[in-house]
Amino acid sequence: MRIYSKIDIGKERTLNQDAFFAGEISQDIAFAVVCDGMGGANAGDVASQTAVKTISEYIINSYRRKITIRDFVKILKNAIISANITLYDMASKDDALKGMGTTVVVAVVKENEVAIAHVGDSRIYLVNDEITQLTRDHSIVQTLIESGEISPEAAARHPRKNVITRALGVEADVAVDTAELILQENESLLLCTDGLTNFVTVEDILKTFKENDTAIVPEKLVELANAGGGGDNITAVTLTK
Repeated sequence: MRIYSKIDIGKERTLNQDAFFAGEISQDIAFAVVCDGMGGANAGDVASQTAVKTISEYIINSYRRKITIRDFVKILKNAIISANITLYDMASKDDALKGMGTTVVVAVVKENEVAIAHVGDSRIYLVNDEITQLTRDHSIVQTLIESGEISPEAAARHPRKNVITRALGVEADVAVDTAELILQENESLLLCTDGLTNFVTVEDILKTFKENDTAIVPEKLVELANAGGGGDNITAVTLTK
């Protein structure tokens, strides 16, 4: 498994509230976690870093011999729920952290099997000859798209495009979306925050994969996001079979 990543503060923010971790548990198992924090002062920073740490440690500590991808689906869900409880408790005890929260996307690859889970509007894409979004944004504009009130093109310009309907740490309980899929040879997973997807089209993301070695794709994507305005923190992590 080839793992590459790039995180950047962007061109307008003074604080990076994105956080991520990516690595291998064993020779045949790799995973990545990407979070995009929200909240005043340092709260978003705290939320994303705490969630990444909690989820990563939960995944690593849950590893055992003969673990299956179905096991990992349950582990990812429980890891995210555990992070939600941790963040919610922290915010309830510290006024400086009240209102903090974070999105999360996480993927585990075991040989050619993949388990994914997410909350919020950070995304996971499957990239081969095409690009396919594997996650559903938990956002107001996504709800409006699905109800037919606005088009996807209009959503990109909607004044509430950054308002999410689900996040870690905001409420005592959180609903976690999960899925399984197969990763073929030379296919890639892209985990990213909306600092990428709000400033780079999916067509340009796919073009970047096709025209560059996977080792430099995250760096190139960050460059494109900054060239497109760089109005948010940017994180891109790739896992390639």
